[in-house]
Amino acid sequence: MTNMTVLPDDGVFLGRARAGDASHPLVVTVHDGTVFDITSATAPTVRDIGEMPDPAGHVRSAKGKPIGSLDAIAANSFESVRDPAQPYLLSPVDLQAVKASGVTFVVSLLERVIEEQARGSAERADAIRADIAGLIGHDLSKLKPGSPEAIEIKAKLIARGAWSQYLEVGIGPDAEIFTKCQPMASVGFGADVGLHPVSTWNNPEPEIAMIAASSGRIVGATIGNDVNLRDVEGRSALLLGKAKDNNASASLGPFIRLFDDTFSIDDVKNAVVRLKVEGEDGFLLEGASSMAEISRSPEELVAAAIGPHHQYPDGLALYLGTMFVPSKDRGEKGGGFTHKVGDIVTISSEKFGALVNRVRLSPDCPHWTYGASHLMRDLARTNLI
Repeated sequence: MTNMTVLPDDGVFLGRARAGDASHPLVVTVHDGTVFDITSATAPTVRDIGEMPDPAGHVRSAKGKPIGSLDAIAANSFESVRDPAQPYLLSPVDLQAVKASGVTFVVSLLERVIEEQARGSAERADAIRADIAGLIGHDLSKLKPGSPEAIEIKAKLIARGAWSQYLEVGIGPDAEIFTKCQPMASVGFGADVGLHPVSTWNNPEPEIAMIAASSGRIVGATIGNDVNLRDVEGRSALLLGKAKDNNASASLGPFIRLFDDTFSIDDVKNAVVRLKVEGEDGFLLEGASSMAEISRSPEELVAAAIGPHHQYPDGLALYLGTMFVPSKDRGEKGGGFTHKVGDIVTISSEKFGALVNRVRLSPDCPHWTYGASHLMRDLARTNLI
């Protein structure tokens, strides 16, 4: 593997790593191509740094210990070649809840309606897509959820018999917020990402994820892959948990970029997120989505997830949703896109770098065995808490 994190030269980056001589995950940052361990009794977890008044200031001034070059550590992070005795990257979040928002790009709303109308059949999707697009047009990027225009389009779809629960969260007044995985269950750069074996129609979802403190204050962002089983979710919205939350199905990284004078919420809103899927069969899929086309702002989505109505004492990571739902045929015409085991998925954005993962079946990915209780015990043994 030669895929690297491609971090920008500026910015304050916060992440986690494993190193062979440490019993607990390390809190790390990057300076001039070198990864530094900044774990301390003051901030033994990424969650603790997120709760500080100035997370970027703490990370920037932290006296760390070098554990290796970023290039070497990133190269060792790929499951297929990893030497566990050498440092490798983990998901950059630890105790935070990992949540996701769905149908936040009105353009991708149509794909969700198509999934449901097709009842999980990729073969029927093209015909339904053309039918619905002919009814309401293709350019929905300016549509504001809850607006009179949105209500009118919803009425047309209902009249056509294409009503969907996705319409309520896509163009209605309330956002969809769901649990993507449990704290400590997400995987990072180089890790394998998992598909439930029952699925035959699935895809990556390249997204930006906001990082918020327990107060709801947004402190930074990262990129992620909200792996999705289109056939399972298409059969019933009540199967969302099975479609979204499987072993190794939530990827985040390579690092959290913290807000500072080089990076702000405006950079998130103007970001372009790119996707590349490279198959062992020679298949290549590339695409991009612009955060400028999101129908609900990052602030709105975070406020929908955390506030007086719902608290997260350890903060949260919130996937913001994607507009890029791949439909390029992979094989027979009309069959659409689906993953094959061995696919390499690269999600990248200029301000964040690149997140690279290999696709496998969930049972074949390393099982999630290290949770919050293990972390607390290991930190206690080393007098960090």
